[in-house]
Amino acid sequence: MSNALVVHKSHLPKAVLGLRAAQYVRMSTDRQQYSIQNQAAVIAAYAHAHNFTLVRTYKDEGESGLLIKNRAGLLQLLEDVEGGQTDFGHLLVYDVSRWGRFQDVDESAHYEFMCKRAGIKIAYCAEQFDNDGSMLASIVKNIKRVMAAEYSRELSAKVYAGQCRFARLGYKPCGVAGYGLVRELVDEKDQSKGVMKSGDRKYLTTDHIRVRPGDTKEIAVVRWIFERFLEVKCETVVAWELNKAKVPTRPGKPWTRAMVGAILRDESYIGNLVFNRRSWKLRQTRTYNPPEQWIRSEGCIEPIVDRDIFLRANKVIRERRVDLTDEEMLLRLRKTLLKEGRLSINIIDRTPGLPCVATCQTHFGSMRNLYRLLGYTPKRNYEFLDSRRVWSKQKTMLASRIGTAIRKAGGRTSTGGWTDSMRVNGSTYISVRAARWTPGKLESHSPHWTIQCDAHVPAGWIAAIRLSQHNQAVLDYVLMPTDGTVKRTIRFSEAARERRAIMCFKTPDALVRAITRRLTKKARVSRAKSSPPSRRVKSSRPKTKNVGVRH
Repeated sequence: MSNALVVHKSHLPKAVLGLRAAQYVRMSTDRQQYSIQNQAAVIAAYAHAHNFTLVRTYKDEGESGLLIKNRAGLLQLLEDVEGGQTDFGHLLVYDVSRWGRFQDVDESAHYEFMCKRAGIKIAYCAEQFDNDGSMLASIVKNIKRVMAAEYSRELSAKVYAGQCRFARLGYKPCGVAGYGLVRELVDEKDQSKGVMKSGDRKYLTTDHIRVRPGDTKEIAVVRWIFERFLEVKCETVVAWELNKAKVPTRPGKPWTRAMVGAILRDESYIGNLVFNRRSWKLRQTRTYNPPEQWIRSEGCIEPIVDRDIFLRANKVIRERRVDLTDEEMLLRLRKTLLKEGRLSINIIDRTPGLPCVATCQTHFGSMRNLYRLLGYTPKRNYEFLDSRRVWSKQKTMLASRIGTAIRKAGGRTSTGGWTDSMRVNGSTYISVRAARWTPGKLESHSPHWTIQCDAHVPAGWIAAIRLSQHNQAVLDYVLMPTDGTVKRTIRFSEAARERRAIMCFKTPDALVRAITRRLTKKARVSRAKSSPPSRRVKSSRPKTKNVGVRH
């Protein structure tokens, strides 16, 4: 029935929405087996007392309330709220801490405000105050948010102190064992209770975890890595030979220079347990601690590698690193510039004695700034870098216009986990980019446009702002399909654009209409394929023959 009236969720009468509610429940760890059920029971009682009908459940199981990025339930809730896909007028939460233990209490308030702006009222069912917007409720709610954040800070400090104490006793507080090692669970008398598998946790406070040598084949590989490194002095060669011999890694991925380097630096292979080299408190920022803050317990693990071999390998690594001042770096780079006549990323990386490009960017901010300090003007045009911020804002505005148009047409949009991309109706991706103008290498050559794809662009459509000469203004807008195989950049000239049937639009409105029209048509085709075919009902009346009447 093509003319049937369809009532969208967001268009339900206010009287109906006022009696419909959703619930959000969260538990921090997998070991809180009954937390979700307990929250749901309290919320159900609250809903019954206020004559609410629960129509939707959003939940996060085993997720901390410190950050939002891993909380799929809350993210889906906010996505539905922003997209107008809610069919309820109330959101029921157990208490303020279940909503989140954000260290910035303004973040918690922001997510609640997003719901209120969409007309959804939030109720904390187990709290002793009504979230009615009054001054008293606002004060108490803010205090509760601060208390929820402070609880996490206090718990983090206590857990960290306990981990340090057990690390000094030779137990492994957290993390995985290295290659060739296993975690062994022991009781309060240090009696073994078995080897722990990946993902296993201890459940008794009297139990602890020690590290000991594991598989004999892996132990032999570790010893070979140390011996081979002392011969070739290169982690890359060792990794290449391991891959050639098809030696498996624990993750099942090929060996890399970083994997080999981590084994060569790990003191566990000579019997020492080192803790607190890195910190990730409250899941904020990973930091590398100075050596004086490390906790080292010596002789608590049965050694795998001879101590003399370990020290020799680390001496090679240590002497290979040379710390240079900024002035010394610039002096060496100037000498290379005079010798080569030019500088580039490849020249810097392959020249012995020069710092790598990553080090140069860390010390001098960017390669362009480094070139400026050296008095070097590269032939490559870097004008687009000055206007990158402007076009970044333009891309954001265009993506917002596309998303708004799709939602008005009845579609659903989400981020989909990709940079500068949105997912439409759960299947199609739209990636918004800028097509940068690049002059031809020779005056006779025509210019071309480059679309930077970063790490990856998902399959779907690329909508790009095509920039004019010197990237100072908008030329037009282009739309092209992509199969998801592009990994770096897309280049095309005007002739190639016509040959490859890349669609061109003079205004952003025309581009948005074209995208909406194509996605709407695709959605109709998809619904038609998924719906069962209509069956024709044969009439029981006998067929009659048409008789023509002459006048």
